[in-house]
Amino acid sequence: MAGEEPDGGTAAGSGWAEFAAGWRRACATDRQLGILAAGAEVTFSVRCGGKRVAFRFGADRTSAAPGGPGDAEPEFTLEAPADAWALFFRRVPPPWYQSFFGMLMRVDGTQVVGNELGFAQHAHLVRRVLEIGRDTASGPAPEPSADIGPPPSGPTGRYLAAPIGGRPHRIYYEEAGVGRDLLMLHTAGADARQFHRLLADELLASRFRMVAFDLPWHGKSFPPAGAVPGDYRLSTDLYAETVMAVVEGLGLEQPIVLGASMAGEICLELAYRHPDRIGGVVACQASDHVPGRRVGWARHPKVNQALFVPEWVDGLMAPTSPPEYRSEVWWGYSQGGYAAFHGDIDFYSGDWDGTDRVPRIDTDRCPVVMLTGEYDYSCTPEMSRRTAAKIPGAVFRVMPRLGHFPYAENPPLFIPHLLDAIDSIDAIDTPTPHTEHTA
Repeated sequence: MAGEEPDGGTAAGSGWAEFAAGWRRACATDRQLGILAAGAEVTFSVRCGGKRVAFRFGADRTSAAPGGPGDAEPEFTLEAPADAWALFFRRVPPPWYQSFFGMLMRVDGTQVVGNELGFAQHAHLVRRVLEIGRDTASGPAPEPSADIGPPPSGPTGRYLAAPIGGRPHRIYYEEAGVGRDLLMLHTAGADARQFHRLLADELLASRFRMVAFDLPWHGKSFPPAGAVPGDYRLSTDLYAETVMAVVEGLGLEQPIVLGASMAGEICLELAYRHPDRIGGVVACQASDHVPGRRVGWARHPKVNQALFVPEWVDGLMAPTSPPEYRSEVWWGYSQGGYAAFHGDIDFYSGDWDGTDRVPRIDTDRCPVVMLTGEYDYSCTPEMSRRTAAKIPGAVFRVMPRLGHFPYAENPPLFIPHLLDAIDSIDAIDTPTPHTEHTA
């Protein structure tokens, strides 16, 4: 099938039987799938219109095989309209279609039929099987054209003692560079490692004192003494207090604050609450409200958090982001503290609602630039656009070929957007009408 129809149409059309046979053969020999499937016992299927292909995993095999007589019925089936699968199987799918999770959230007619718990338990196998299907339909992904280079040597890391919520905390932070203060906030369930490549960038380091820290319960920042594992829950007040404790504790002067996802949301809150203490915000992947992202599987006792959480977020990235960067994001999420991601999402898609506050942000005192990657199906460009339009003087830009984790999934592509955003902040002296640019 490779090369026959690179837009994935044959996979969902008249060539289904040949495609399905090739897909199963490729799964049976795929080394990555074999590793991921070790110990798994599950059968699931993919349905496209009236056509279906089954994949069976057993304790005595670590690859997929077609179902045969006497085999168990699939525990669950992935269903989507034929035209949706055709877009999914393109070599470079359009936004929302890069991931089955994205299709579940944004594409009508996409669903999991059957045992949804089984789907959550085996999301890693689903993702890899579907990736192999895309390769079978449209040819394997080309090798990255650019060498991303070795991992950065690392910034300087220290601990800051700070009172938060009336309790002492040890906050781990890292910094690099000299110049204007730039405070960088990680996404839900992650830590400051997301910024290692920005911290190592020579141009940024020549212009900014960059600081990135791990929220309490994340990375190298411990929970407060006496805390019960799993008790963590982030709120708007707690988040804002934590960020300002770091600002004050490190003596940051009018810092520009950068964040994406939940960190993009708190950027907007900081601009509202502390316009004379914050020098400007670059709010990525942000909206005044993001419904529909709470997921019980993130701390379900029968679901492996270290597998499900990274799979839940992996598809939020652009399909063109280099696999080396994407794998770093995946691995970081696999190492998250117990229920930390779940507690953050309680803020991101629950407690946070800036609907009434964002229109009152004074961009004359705290400039606001909003950037959103075109592939983010959680906080879509349209959601960010509508929010920016409510903030007098805010600037909004769409970032092509980027997704939900722009500074981590493709740092070289993101850095020019960041520098342009900071230039816009420097140029904002008086309130102006809402402006929008697409790079």
